[in-house]
Parts: sequence; C-alpha cells; structure tokens
Amino acid sequence: MKNLSRLFFAAVLLMSFSTSNAQDKNNPWALGIATNAVDFYPVGEDTPQGDYFDEYFNVTDHWNIMPSISMISVSRYLSDGFTFTATGSLNKIEKFGSNVSPTGVETTNNVDDLTYFGLDGRVSYSFMDVINSNKFDPYLGVGGGYTWVDDLGAGTINGTLGLKFWVTEKLAVEAQSTYKHAFEDRLSKHFQHSLGIVLKFGGTDTDNDGIYDQDDACPEEAGLEIFNGCPDSDNDGIQDSKDDCPNTPGLAEFNGCPDGDGDGVMDKDDKCPTVAGLKNLMGCPDADGDGVADGDDNCPNESGPAANNGCPWPDTDGDGILDKDDKCPNEAGTAANNGCPEVKPTAPVMETLNSYARSILFDTGKASFKKETDQVLQAMVAIFKDYPQADFSIEGHTDSVGSKSTNQALSDRRANAVRDYLIANGISADRLTAAGFGEDNPIANNKTRAGRKENRRVEVKLKN
Repeated sequence: MKNLSRLFFAAVLLMSFSTSNAQDKNNPWALGIATNAVDFYPVGEDTPQGDYFDEYFNVTDHWNIMPSISMISVSRYLSDGFTFTATGSLNKIEKFGSNVSPTGVETTNNVDDLTYFGLDGRVSYSFMDVINSNKFDPYLGVGGGYTWVDDLGAGTINGTLGLKFWVTEKLAVEAQSTYKHAFEDRLSKHFQHSLGIVLKFGGTDTDNDGIYDQDDACPEEAGLEIFNGCPDSDNDGIQDSKDDCPNTPGLAEFNGCPDGDGDGVMDKDDKCPTVAGLKNLMGCPDADGDGVADGDDNCPNESGPAANNGCPWPDTDGDGILDKDDKCPNEAGTAANNGCPEVKPTAPVMETLNSYARSILFDTGKASFKKETDQVLQAMVAIFKDYPQADFSIEGHTDSVGSKSTNQALSDRRANAVRDYLIANGISADRLTAAGFGEDNPIANNKTRAGRKENRRVEVKLKN
C-alpha cells in the first residue's frame, strides 16, 4: 500500500511538472500504461551478474515480471521530435542474477519478494519523420530518476530504446527497454523492460467545429474546414470575414451581398432594391432619362431639370425655385429666403449638406470617387452656391483599420479631393479649406462593421 501511494504521488507530481511546457502541437499530451519487467542479471557487474546484454532475452531465469498494470507514464511533446516523459513503476523482485556451483552449474539466484519502485524522467527523440512513417515510431531517450528496492534507494542515469506502433491517430502499442545505471553501490545496475499502450490527447477545439485551434483561423467561432474553421453564416460560399452581408446570401462579385433586382447595384446600396434601375441613380429607374430618379421626379414621364425635381419649368438661376416663385430669379438662393441667397446657411441646411458629405463614396483605400457619388457632389455644389458669402472647412475621417499614419494621410487626401471637386465646379477656393483627422474622432464603435462604416466620412463645417 505504501508503494502504491508512492506511485500515485509520483504520477501527480510529474504531471504537474510537465505542465510547465506551453502547448505547441495538436494532442501534445500522452498517457501510457504498461506491464514491466526488471532484469538484474546482464549488466556488466561481477558475479552473480554477467556481461552487458549477456542472456538479455533470458526471460525465464532473469526477468522479474509483474503481470498487471505496473507502470504509468505521462508525456509532453516539446518540439522538433523531442518529448519529455515522466514514469512511475512497481515490481516484485524474486530473481537477482545467478549462482554458480563449484561444479560450474549456473542457477537463478532467488530472493525473497523485494518491492521495486521507480520514479524516472527522460527526454526522447522520435525517428518517425526520419523514416517517413506514420505508423512506426522508433525513439531513443536519455534521462534519470530514483529507484528503490524495498527501503534502499539510489539515483540512476538512464538510456532508453523504444518503439511505438500507432494503431490509430491517437492510440499506440509501445515496447521499450531502459538501462539504469545506479550512482551508489547499494543499488545494482539493471534493465527495465515494458510493454503497454499509449493514448495521445490534449488538442484544443474551443468552438467544437472539428478543427483544432492551432489550425483554426477562427478558433472561437464554429466554422467550415474549407474556410480553415471560419464561418459562412448565410451559406453563400463566402466566409463571413470576407462577406459584407454575412447574414444574407449574396454574390461573390458583391462580396457576398445580394442584388435582388439584378440591376448591378447590390441591395444595400440600391435605393430601389425591388425595381431594376441605373447604377448612377443608385439602382433607381429614370423613365424620362432626365437624370432624376423616378421616385424623386415630379414629372417622371417628362424630362426636366434636376434642380426643379425633374419637371420642365424654368429655373433660370438653377436654385430649385421656379422663376415665378423666385424673388431673385437670376441669383441662386434658398426657399427659406424666397429664392434669394442666404448669407450663411441655417442649421437644417448644414445638416443636409453633411448628410450629402457622409454619403460620398470613395474607392477602397483611395481618394478617388466612385461614379455614383457624382450626383451627391453636384447637390453639395448647389448648396455652396446658395451661400456665396459663407466659408467652409472640409474634414476627412477614417476608421481605425490600418496604421494611424496611413489613415491620417488617406483622410487628408479625401478631404482635399472634395475641396478640389467643389473648386472645379465653380466654388471659390478662398472659401474652402480642407484637413484630415485620420482615426482620431470616431462617432461610432470601431469594433463593429457598422461602426467602422459610420467613421469613414467627410464632414463640412461652417467657418466663422
């Protein structure tokens, strides 16, 4: 009972020691159970023992075999074929070398049952990759330990030769032979052999998708093997991290977003998602071809200017107020001022102006405009012309994706691109300044896709 307690204590102690190594492979741990045999005969000592490997396989006369589970081992893979193994073993010693009679007859030296207990650790190297096999796993190991025979104990230095045969990916049959060289005379040098099974374990699959965390690009989110463990929530063949519409099946050409009416404008950007329309009108139709979407055209079947809501009524100054209602028909103005220009725009006007500015679409990572943005910019030009005496600042902002310096430069270029467009369309350069603020002034959470979209924006501010 005392030695069983020793064996249990040794296993727990060595398992605790082994956990100091960090995980670096799938199934890095292994647990082994075996029966062992101890041979105190052929180890190169004086009588009653013989030369090294003398009668190495004399099982009957020299091996002390405990026909039960008498050895427990815990292994931890280190790296590059190296493994650390901690072992505890029990045995009963009944044969200790041999006796030679005066007539030269050699007989086994029998002793009273002596309790054998060993506590050992080793580092071994596997030749499995060297021989290019996925079944046979030969190895060599070196290490040390402490061995007791009854109450006498001594430290040993050990050398091990072993072979594992992997029946499955995780289960192997293992045979090994270890030479133990004692440091003290009170314990004889000896061999210890074992035969048993080894079970590998320890691989982590946090999201339970069948792909180990080490190989899982999305270890905390269940996914598909084809996407290295990342999910495709809408099953459209595009993994969520690359899908702009991860919860709605869509097309690869639109990064996973749908185009329900088939007009080439994805639904999330389509103001008329159920009716086929034109790209330059954000997916809405224009029956009279006047450049005003039917939904915004007061005369959808009769061509007219956009400034007059698509109707063919005169608007000399192009301020959207018909000449008959315009007190300044030759000078662009505002409805609030009966067609005459305001000195400075009101808060609602600035809100309208900024709603246009925030909807400006740029090419990804660039300061160039997408084609569908032209209508938005023209609407901004019209507002700027309504207030010829007012000065404005154009500000560019980005989300936090990418480096801070890159975002700063991109926001500056985009702000200046808007300023350049306004100048090119008749707004005095003296009235406009532009500056970029990068990722410094978010208005939403950069940790969400929706938040990052809001943070990528252009703002217009009235200067005093």
